[in-house]
Amino acid sequence: MSTRTQRRRIQRITVSGDGPAGARADLLAVEEPLEIRIGGKPLTVTMRTPGDDLDLAAGFLFTEGLLSPAVDLRQIRMCDENVADATLEVASLPSLAALDRATDARRAQRNFLTTSACGVCGKESIDAIRVRSRYDLTADTVQVAPGVLASLPDRLREAQRVFASTGGLHAAGLFSADGTLAVLREDVGRHNAVDKVIGWALRAGRLPLTGHILLVSGRASFELVQKAAVAGIPVLAAVSAPSSLAADLADEVGMTLVGFLRGTSMNGYTALHRLTGVTAPA
Repeated sequence: MSTRTQRRRIQRITVSGDGPAGARADLLAVEEPLEIRIGGKPLTVTMRTPGDDLDLAAGFLFTEGLLSPAVDLRQIRMCDENVADATLEVASLPSLAALDRATDARRAQRNFLTTSACGVCGKESIDAIRVRSRYDLTADTVQVAPGVLASLPDRLREAQRVFASTGGLHAAGLFSADGTLAVLREDVGRHNAVDKVIGWALRAGRLPLTGHILLVSGRASFELVQKAAVAGIPVLAAVSAPSSLAADLADEVGMTLVGFLRGTSMNGYTALHRLTGVTAPA
């Protein structure tokens, strides 16, 4: 069985009496802690779904401004649990990501502790998480047809393997302007799934992600817009709603933001000039 899922015995309960009730086996999406270390020193622990952990660590450090593009990524590896520092914190973790890299101590002295759901929990202020991108999104002239956007949620669901068995994971998919899927990553946390996508691009030397579309399976939060901007992604689409702060940031950086992407309809919020045949509201 995949480490991304766990089988659990449950009791099926029906209120109306319709459908079968009783005990049966069910698959749950796994949620476990991952510790990220820099130069052998613990930096943060995040809750995530195991899999693509190197992408997650690289993407997280890059979008937090602790890592520059690939020239700074000298080595990233999974620690051997048998030789890891034998403290209770480390011993309790199922896997570790370590970055063997000399890092500015002032940048590394940040204590992150996040869950799979909270995203920016623990940040002291909005200013602390407004990581500026080195890429100018306003210079990206990509054009995307609304029909292509409308087709992406189905393509994302078709590619989601673990979600089909558990129903408990978010997905982030990176697409070209014609709707071709470049990479998909899943996680119990939306921000983790996005970090995995960006970490994949960082490790593959594909940043900035000019001309690409990032589709997320839930809502579009401020943090997801921030992460997309840092990676140079000009179009962010979500199957649910964006927050007001997400729309404000997208507008500020020149990102095309689309929400409620369902069926053949969608809401366009910012930088609508990239959507062919769409006119911005007066």
